[in-house]
Amino acid sequence: MAEYEFLKGHGTENDFVLLPDLDGTIHGDLSPERVRALCDRRAGIGGDGVLRVLRRGDGWFMDYRNSDGSLSEMCGNGIRVFARYLVDAGLADPAQPIPVDTRDGRKVLTVDGDLITADMGTPRVLGESKVAVPGHTWPARHVDMGNPHAVAFVDSLDDAGPLLDPPEHDAATYPDGVNVEFVVRRGERHVAMRVHERGSGETRSCGTGACAVMVAAAVADGLGPGSAYRVDVPGGTLTVTWTDDDRVLLTGPAVIVARGTTSL
Repeated sequence: MAEYEFLKGHGTENDFVLLPDLDGTIHGDLSPERVRALCDRRAGIGGDGVLRVLRRGDGWFMDYRNSDGSLSEMCGNGIRVFARYLVDAGLADPAQPIPVDTRDGRKVLTVDGDLITADMGTPRVLGESKVAVPGHTWPARHVDMGNPHAVAFVDSLDDAGPLLDPPEHDAATYPDGVNVEFVVRRGERHVAMRVHERGSGETRSCGTGACAVMVAAAVADGLGPGSAYRVDVPGGTLTVTWTDDDRVLLTGPAVIVARGTTSL
């Protein structure tokens, strides 16, 4: 296979291989096997997923794949890395809102220096379910942020164990699998989390997961739209705001750390 361009970036250490494919011809055969090869941390470039950059009309489309090659509707950290690439490449004006289409619809991003904010849309707060790891079972709040999340409040983040396997969950509630967040409180409107991502395993951060956690915490605290929380993840800190008009805004850093060519 001929060589092609790649970049490597991360948002709070949730890392991605980014593939510029502006006219959609280079990576038309982006197979699960190729995604897995790119994301392999020993034999490949390494990442929690692959972001393909596609031009769509006068805008952009983020084709996101989990590290196991499966499609994903949305990625909050990934879309900030996507926007960082567009700005750094001179393809988007950081002084203007940046619209990006995803499988969960259009998202709009704004840039403020090193921080990028993504409007993640309106959350759907659904019922409760249960999640379990060996030795522990917890109730979990079902929050949909364009992809499904089960948010469990725990006494200690260590209780989640090594998270080498997906936590047990209700298959009827989550027929396509689920991202599971384990959450502890650190202070007023301040929480910390670990996450097992569907299709990727435990990651250092999850943007949609941080949004789901914030929404679940606000509901549990008797709050709702018009509130903001600090969400600590193993890879850093995110700020999540639930606006008065029922939108969730995710703010955090996004950096490009490497670029090159590969034939993987």
